[in-house]
Amino acid sequence: MTADPLPDQAHAVLAMERRSWPGPGAKERAIREELDMSPVRYYQLLNALLDDRRALAEDPVTINRLRRVRDARRGRR
Repeated sequence: MTADPLPDQAHAVLAMERRSWPGPGAKERAIREELDMSPVRYYQLLNALLDDRRALAEDPVTINRLRRVRDARRGRR
């Protein structure tokens, strides 16, 4: 039995995370313009993707990098 594929929106979020950003606010502007969602909603979806095995299978480099960042932030709290 195969796992359900990631939704298109999840693919778009992962693609956004693979990009580099020139300065403050550029990423949030792109989230609003390209994905038509608020940055708050974007980060909620992204956080859920970090624990989704399908996202890990789709883009292990990005997911593992973001998990390390998340774990480092949790460790500082």
